[in-house]
Amino acid sequence: MTTSTFAALAASLVFATAMVLAGAMDLRTMTIRNGLVLTLLVAYVPLAPLAGIGPADIGWSVAAASAVLAFGFAFFAIGWIGGGDAKLAAVTALWLGAGHAYDYLFCTALFGGALSMALIGFRRIELPARWRRTGWIARLHHPETGVPYGAAMAPAALLVFPQTAWMAAL
Repeated sequence: MTTSTFAALAASLVFATAMVLAGAMDLRTMTIRNGLVLTLLVAYVPLAPLAGIGPADIGWSVAAASAVLAFGFAFFAIGWIGGGDAKLAAVTALWLGAGHAYDYLFCTALFGGALSMALIGFRRIELPARWRRTGWIARLHHPETGVPYGAAMAPAALLVFPQTAWMAAL
């Protein structure tokens, strides 16, 4: 197994695991831990060049991630998304690359819209007593609770990831 193949396999495992954890964490707690975002950032630094992603592509990925972070924090400032969502979107754009950032954001919007519609419907039904005792379900059911957007960002990222340079190394 070559170094680039090993790096791409390791990257795939790290990225997929982090996305599943981020989505589940946001759904259950309405937070995305900084440690998870930092893990993705720190893992990208050695794995990208080892997987054969060139300096120019890395630079464009950094530029795309910076733009996503700037827009994310603007959306956070006006209350549209959480700070964890903004940071996760940016580091995900870094991993997916500049050429796939738009696809990721588009898929996130679609999954986010579906999640929002599902939550609106869920919040209109009477919650069974046993679910009311489950904290995260009761919190999601409450009409004042926001949308755990990480739960939409994670599947969007996993949908786009197979088209990225990481998979080309395999």
